[in-house]
Amino acid sequence: MTDTTPVQPIDGAALLDEVEAFHRRFNVFPTEAAYVAVALWDAHAHLIDAFDGTARLAFLSPEPGSGKSRALEIVETLTPHAAITVNASANALFRLVDGTDGLPTLLFDEIDTVFGAKAAGDEQVRAFLNSGYRRGGSSLRCVGDGSNQNAGFFSSYCAVAMAGLGSLPDTILTRSVIIRMRKRAPNEKVSPYRRRIHEKEGHALRDRLAKWADTVRDAVAEAWPEMPDGVSDRPADVWEPLLAAADAAGGHWPERARAACLELVRAASEGDDSSAGIRLLTDLRDKVFCGADRMPTAVILECLLNLDDSPWGDLDDKPLNARTLARMLSQYVTPANKPIKPRTFRTASGTPKGYYAEDLADAWLRYCPPPPENSATSATSTTPQVSRTESVADDPHGIRNTTAETATLPLPTAI
Repeated sequence: MTDTTPVQPIDGAALLDEVEAFHRRFNVFPTEAAYVAVALWDAHAHLIDAFDGTARLAFLSPEPGSGKSRALEIVETLTPHAAITVNASANALFRLVDGTDGLPTLLFDEIDTVFGAKAAGDEQVRAFLNSGYRRGGSSLRCVGDGSNQNAGFFSSYCAVAMAGLGSLPDTILTRSVIIRMRKRAPNEKVSPYRRRIHEKEGHALRDRLAKWADTVRDAVAEAWPEMPDGVSDRPADVWEPLLAAADAAGGHWPERARAACLELVRAASEGDDSSAGIRLLTDLRDKVFCGADRMPTAVILECLLNLDDSPWGDLDDKPLNARTLARMLSQYVTPANKPIKPRTFRTASGTPKGYYAEDLADAWLRYCPPPPENSATSATSTTPQVSRTESVADDPHGIRNTTAETATLPLPTAI
């Protein structure tokens, strides 16, 4: 006799509430947005075959004992085909992805041993993590025995969560939802995690997530979730699968997901020191030039080295110098699409080398966050100007232009 009992629909929002509550029992995350993001990441791992890309999840902290490994343990119980590792070769990772019945969820603990300050950095593992961010990501490897070798492509597309001290290469960070973990305060309590007891509870939730994912997979594959204002490019790629999962769940999750997206994307852009180049450009604009149209290299270095809470006094174990400054700035181009280089200009006291604001203007506009409202580079006008004058009598450092030409130089505005 055929069972005609109607299948009860699965309440995705209530299920995600349970997943979030399970994390809260054992994890103390730094913000409410982090709980939302991690619960959605768990759900997205069950739907990864429906997406064009996947978000990496990075639990990072400055000190041990901040709950990173515990967070990975909880994720492990909730995600499909979870495989946790501390150290693995790129070849092993490629074969794991190709050899698993269903896309695995790779959990990489102690990732700082691979990419940390004291690690050599495994470029093949980095390539695996970077290429596997997009569907179809693969690498070419030789397979076979002895001299009987053939080339073969190995897929690297899978969900990856990482935990480690310090930071990660920026190519990985920009593909990640970043959770900055911290040690628990005395008033922050969690339940002790006992694998023999709680793993079964996590697996029960995992199996329910899998069943729910089967009911929404087709809809999610066709979804184009709306991004919050200001989230575009790589951050939008990272958050698209998480927002699609939130929209499929419904309830309060679409609203919470977009609020979490905005909060974590902004936190990543404000707190990420991975790009020394952007930090240098921003410091030059806001703390060195401050509206001047040019600046000698010696003055720039003096200003940068005297800045509090800056990396310039200890860059690769030595202070920033003129050669390193020139090398870092040469990675960016002028408005004429030429590398930024020091130029010689005439002053009352000599002909020092230095940099012009007009050469830096395009890089400031493209790479730096909007200037502070009280910055000298900000103005009420939509195109703030810096005058170029001929007089140098009261300008011993040569900060003004010495040519007879009078012109105006547009500086970047908030975008």
